[in-house]
Amino acid sequence: MYRPEIKVLDCTIRDGGLINKWQFSDELVRATYQAVCDAGVDYMEIGYKASLDMFDPKEYGKWRFCEEDAVKRVLDGLELKSKLACMVDVGRVNIAEILPARESIFDMIRVACYIKEVDKGIALANQIMDQGYEVTLNLMAVSTNLEKDIDEALAQINETAIPCVYVVDSYGSMYCEDITFLVKKYLQAMPGKTMGIHCHNNRQLAFGNTIQAIIDGSNMIDASIYGIGRGAGNCTLELLLGFLKNPKYNLRPVLKLIQDYFVPLRNQIEWGYIIPLMITGTFNEHPRAGIEWRAGENRDKYAEFYDRLTRSEIIE
Repeated sequence: MYRPEIKVLDCTIRDGGLINKWQFSDELVRATYQAVCDAGVDYMEIGYKASLDMFDPKEYGKWRFCEEDAVKRVLDGLELKSKLACMVDVGRVNIAEILPARESIFDMIRVACYIKEVDKGIALANQIMDQGYEVTLNLMAVSTNLEKDIDEALAQINETAIPCVYVVDSYGSMYCEDITFLVKKYLQAMPGKTMGIHCHNNRQLAFGNTIQAIIDGSNMIDASIYGIGRGAGNCTLELLLGFLKNPKYNLRPVLKLIQDYFVPLRNQIEWGYIIPLMITGTFNEHPRAGIEWRAGENRDKYAEFYDRLTRSEIIE
């Protein structure tokens, strides 16, 4: 599938940090950025830019905050061939802490919000664009919204200069038909804007749904190395690069990074297709219940977890 307009964004550190509170070593992050550059990936999202007043730096790693000096130190000496991105959540960032783009190591800041707070998301995106950054607006957990609410939000966004809007399958609950419906809806409601896609793998559909979004016209594509991400994780970068028939992408650096860093990491922290997270995806539920279950003593009692989500009392 070759289309020169397609851009790939690696969200390994940002989404993967939701598993371990962004406690990645400097060595791993530096190696990841080098591999992403060598692979020809367009953007690397290195974490969140959250306010230090809202999260304890003793509990959360530096990639929760993405302070400019900290990022520059870790990447010092590397050629910054892939653009750097970070994400901000509405209500969890102090806009005064964001430098003008001309003074920043970051090229793009992605704004995450829910449909119910789209007005706040738009306002924050506008402030960030005024600072000179590339911006995307990522509409989270859209599978939980009524169609009329989606339509109203898209109409609001269409009146703005925000250039890129994401369909986000936060709960990993969508099928390809859902992706097609939403991507085409977004494109029709917001002509001229770029569509993005971010899929989770609760039902083993993240890669397939990402392909479907590309077929339907999405040109900003999220993926992560070895599929790392919250809960069931994301579309795998290695599969995506193998699918995109663009000669600028090189799969080998990603495979080398996986064998050297992410296979050992997978033995320390858990992500990927796991039955409790499949169950939350099936019921279009936030994965937190499945993640909590996997952290408990009954982690492999899948039927009990299913019963917990479906019935308060089981009659034999």
